[in-house]
Amino acid sequence: MSRVPVPRLAQVIAGVAFAGFAAVYVLAGSPLAVLAFGLQLVYVSPGLRRFRRPWLPAVQALVCYTAVLGFGTSVGILGFVGGSLLLTRAWPLAVPVAVSAAVIGPADPVISMVLVSLVICGLTRLAERVEEVHAARLALAMAAAAEERLRIAAELNDGIGRGLAGIAGGVRLALDRPENAGEVLGEVVGAARRSLADARAAAAGYRATSLTPEVTTARAMLAAVGAEVEVRAGHAEPLGPAGALLATVLREVVVGAVRQNTVRKCLIETVAAHGTVRLRVVHDGVRTADDEGLAEPARQAALAGGGLSTDLTAEGWLTVETVLPAPAADQGPSASAEDPRAYRLSLVLLVAVLLGFSAKALLAVPAHLFAPAAACLAVIVVMQVRSVTGRHMAALAVMALLAFAPIPVFGRAWLGVPGFLAGPVLLAFPAAVAWPLTGCVIAGTAVAAVLLGLPVPVTVNFTVSTLVTGLVMYGLDRLTQLVRELREARQGLARSAVVEERLRAARDLHDLLGSSLAAILLRCELARRLDPERARAELTEVLAMTGKAEADLRVVSGGRAAVSLADEAETARSVLAAAGVRAELSLAHGALPGEVDAVLGTVLREAVTNVLRHSAARHCVITTTAEEGGVRLGVRNDGAGGGRAVGTGTGGVRGDGAAAGGVRGDGAGGAGVRPGSAGLGNLTTRLAVLGGRLGTARDGDRFELTAWAPVPRDAVAIAPSAVPAGDVRAGWARY
Repeated sequence: MSRVPVPRLAQVIAGVAFAGFAAVYVLAGSPLAVLAFGLQLVYVSPGLRRFRRPWLPAVQALVCYTAVLGFGTSVGILGFVGGSLLLTRAWPLAVPVAVSAAVIGPADPVISMVLVSLVICGLTRLAERVEEVHAARLALAMAAAAEERLRIAAELNDGIGRGLAGIAGGVRLALDRPENAGEVLGEVVGAARRSLADARAAAAGYRATSLTPEVTTARAMLAAVGAEVEVRAGHAEPLGPAGALLATVLREVVVGAVRQNTVRKCLIETVAAHGTVRLRVVHDGVRTADDEGLAEPARQAALAGGGLSTDLTAEGWLTVETVLPAPAADQGPSASAEDPRAYRLSLVLLVAVLLGFSAKALLAVPAHLFAPAAACLAVIVVMQVRSVTGRHMAALAVMALLAFAPIPVFGRAWLGVPGFLAGPVLLAFPAAVAWPLTGCVIAGTAVAAVLLGLPVPVTVNFTVSTLVTGLVMYGLDRLTQLVRELREARQGLARSAVVEERLRAARDLHDLLGSSLAAILLRCELARRLDPERARAELTEVLAMTGKAEADLRVVSGGRAAVSLADEAETARSVLAAAGVRAELSLAHGALPGEVDAVLGTVLREAVTNVLRHSAARHCVITTTAEEGGVRLGVRNDGAGGGRAVGTGTGGVRGDGAAAGGVRGDGAGGAGVRPGSAGLGNLTTRLAVLGGRLGTARDGDRFELTAWAPVPRDAVAIAPSAVPAGDVRAGWARY
């Protein structure tokens, strides 16, 4: 699409075509055509639409009939009147205007008058339709996102919502009937496990249709080891099942590169073309093209009708390329039925005008040559319609041949046909190429007229008519194309909004609800092992956490987040203590903007959850400091690389990933930064929206996750530390 706003481009195209019509009559000696053209612009230009009044066609009729009856102008100029009437409720009056043209003038100008009327009406309506579709694109995207949000809410409330209600009811029953607490808690633990597994499965499902989260994670992981990353995204979301498989390939390749710790440069490229989507990853971090981790993705790619290949260059650069069938085109959840009708109407108008111009040419062809001339024009009409869908060089070559080669046979009757070629040429090439080529077409017409021995005025008329016909053809072709492109772009925007809504839900499920459910499960497991008094205290805490999880579920379903860094810090202290981890807090931040507070609170919640899931930590330090015009959050722990079992059996939360729904914590990335994990990508995305960044570092079994978010200078008021900074450093040094 042009850099010019699309509605403005459509209006300019229509205006130029109208100017071409007026120029023909001005050159024929009718200056009133300029006034008719100016009045016509009222129907196209947004700045002049306020002058649109019921009496405007009457003024235009006065001007045009004066030109015809007073100055002998061709009746074709009455097309301005007919076109304007067709745009109003008085459109039936266009018929008497056409009849009057037939009474006044010969057949050829009458056909011109009808064609001008159709072109003026059609280009104006198409320009209006382009403006309407362009203006409605965001509304459709918002509607699609809202529709998807409601669907997600219904789906989650039906499954996880019932699970949370069951957990809360079971905990209350255990508190009311301590004698049955053991049996009830067993059921509560099972419900918590199922809800946690459902949340993880739903998050994975929402992420699976898109490659974007994995690209974000890959970029962050490579940047963390100092690698230079270039991403070239040439695909459209959602990718459906192909997205999940491509994400797996990307994850395996990047994890392998990071594990070698020698990667310095990496290219991630996607291309969608010819019914396939292609992922290519190139990096300099390995010495062999053999990678056992890609065996299963290669098998799945083959089953999906695609393929996976690896290659190692002489310079030691690994190239992994995966090609899969592209997903079927989706019309979008709220695609309007009006757009296809508008597109078909534009095609009908284009064909009608083409047939009208063809009829003008055939009127001048000798009777014995009528059949071959009609056959040639039929081919040209088909090639013209094809030009709407893109550049077809073979079609252009055929049109060029049929526009000029028959001139010696059909004579001057064929001199209007090269105009059919000028329009597709303008459409097919960039302006720097198109206009010189169009000039050649116009010059060719002039040369042909001279060779036929036509008078100079007639030669000039045919030459100018070629340009005008080309502009009209270009206008009809281009506006038809714009309607189609805008329809596709609008539906693509709606699909993107749906994908973004799914990714938002996946992030919130993982970072908010998943963390809450994991904490609930941990406390329920702990309560089963404690004496009644201590168990009662834990269950009271579980009840409060269940209420918080229900609030998180509302956030995932599209509500406003109510996450706070200070609240999450206190919750972290409590959860870590319940798991036997000594927690130290040093919060040195003041009042934070709501969005920054919520994002850093989410980062802290995810970091603490991963400390419990992916490490054998015994000591965890949580700090916040004001620096670099923002706030820095740090979470440091020991025991990186070990796994902590927080439950047993199917669905439990285990550090070794053995349980269903668990995540393997092999320590490759330390606590909280498992290679390819959803958490790292989610946190990176959330911070990037604010202009912040996420960092990780590991030294032996000690791991640190840091997050920095910008804060306006006047919003940061350093508060007293909960724990003196010196104590925190001393505690960390004792590890």
